[in-house]
Amino acid sequence: MKIGELAQATDTPVETIRFYEKEGLLPSPARTESNYRIYGLEHVERLMFIRRCRSLDMALDEIRALLRFKESPQENCGGVGELLEEHLGHVAQRIRELRALEKQLKGLLEQCSTTAASGDCGILKELSSEGPARAFKRAVTKHVHGTH
Repeated sequence: MKIGELAQATDTPVETIRFYEKEGLLPSPARTESNYRIYGLEHVERLMFIRRCRSLDMALDEIRALLRFKESPQENCGGVGELLEEHLGHVAQRIRELRALEKQLKGLLEQCSTTAASGDCGILKELSSEGPARAFKRAVTKHVHGTH
């Protein structure tokens, strides 16, 4: 199948497929005489594996590690569990960060008076002050989604 057909079969944008190839997650396909990529069932299966991992918010390096285990079926799978435990720790940390962000946003909402002119808006004033903005930035920049 061509890249568009692979994209449709796996519900994956063509650009994402090319990105995974560039990152070495998806093996380079054979090419036709006219230089079209030709994908097989192994590409579909591997791409679906990658997408399942991404749906669990796994980083590309985590997926690479899992793929190495998958490619070595005789190897002890203890490392897979360790990787998943570590990832679970990242998820728990992100949940804590999101709860802190939720608390900050609720605090901002408490500054809202729906009848005030926007020049008197408590939310805009609070967002413009240096202290809360610095705290907000710290909470948001602790974790970059998908890069742990």
